[in-house]
Amino acid sequence: MLNSRFARAARAAVIACALGSALFMAGCGKQQPAFQNLDLTGNTQFGSNFSLPDTSGKIRTMADYKGKVVVLFFGYTHCPDVCPTTMAELSQALQQLGPEDAKRVQVLFVTVDPERDTAALLAQYVPAFNPTFVGLRPADEAQLKKVTKDFRVYYAKVPGKTPDSYTMDHTAASYVFDTDGKLRLFARDGQGAAPWVHDIKLLLD
Repeated sequence: MLNSRFARAARAAVIACALGSALFMAGCGKQQPAFQNLDLTGNTQFGSNFSLPDTSGKIRTMADYKGKVVVLFFGYTHCPDVCPTTMAELSQALQQLGPEDAKRVQVLFVTVDPERDTAALLAQYVPAFNPTFVGLRPADEAQLKKVTKDFRVYYAKVPGKTPDSYTMDHTAASYVFDTDGKLRLFARDGQGAAPWVHDIKLLLD
């Protein structure tokens, strides 16, 4: 228990430090749009790209989604609360944006539990929230470590009563890229659809 609390405190400190730097940088230079989520514009402490296979095995990068606002969310299919809630909120946000704007948004779900989240399972789980959502599955531990390190995403296995009943402790937030493929926002979980709609509209405009 103590180790778990220490780990949570340590990762919170790392993220707080990084986000504090983001706030400082966002406050410098020209005025930025009034986003409701944390503005990361110009911050270089987080990843700017990724290279991961989708559920069909095709390697995806930011270049595949040029011209769209991209929401990059890290989670896992056995998640009991945060992941399905966030995915449902994003689905609601796209509905509220309307069909034309929704076509210009791509939600990507990156699993932090590829051990259980097979390509077949992701192919069922992710589009269940919205047919346009795409699941990405790191091919091995090295790919998972690289993408989570690039985006400062914490993840750790929490043992359950049986070897396969474990849960995953992970950073509960999303990264949002603008239509030019530039990282712009750090979006918190559990905020409802309204802030998503507000900020995505600003990025689309």
